[in-house]
Amino acid sequence: MSPTVWYVARSAGIVAYLLLSSSVVLGVLMSSRVPLTWPRFAVQELHRFLAILTACFLALHGVSLLADRVVPLPWWQTVVPFTSHYRPFAVGLGIVAAELMAAVGVSNVLRRRLPYRRWRAVHYLTIGVWLLASLHAVLAGTDRFDPWFAAIVAGAASAVALAFAVRFRAPATAWLRT
Repeated sequence: MSPTVWYVARSAGIVAYLLLSSSVVLGVLMSSRVPLTWPRFAVQELHRFLAILTACFLALHGVSLLADRVVPLPWWQTVVPFTSHYRPFAVGLGIVAAELMAAVGVSNVLRRRLPYRRWRAVHYLTIGVWLLASLHAVLAGTDRFDPWFAAIVAGAASAVALAFAVRFRAPATAWLRT
């Protein structure tokens, strides 16, 4: 693999992970009914834009990995989970995450044709996508032992955890009743 292809593969994966994390944080905060500074339509558009950018960088990550000649992967090993000869479990988690993300994307395209409850149920798969992508990054990434990469993953995990804490927090007056 040329150094350029390797850097593209690494950086595209990291950028896709950060975009996915940002999209998850926004999605969770939108569902929490927290008052947002921006108008709701603008936050929804940003959320959608982040998800589309995530898909673009995920595609770039996958395509650049196919161009790798050091660890060559046949195309089918990038589609069928857990068949890769290179870190099969970790790579498989990434493939499952990508395929679940594609399912969420298809449900978004069909949103007006799907019952709201079904769309919402499929949309909740994004949480699984983020968890699987996090595990994939930590287990398969070539930078997984570098402190800067650990800081990126820890920061993303903290942001997602904080968003969920806000989403599921007790009402502000609950402590007054006890």
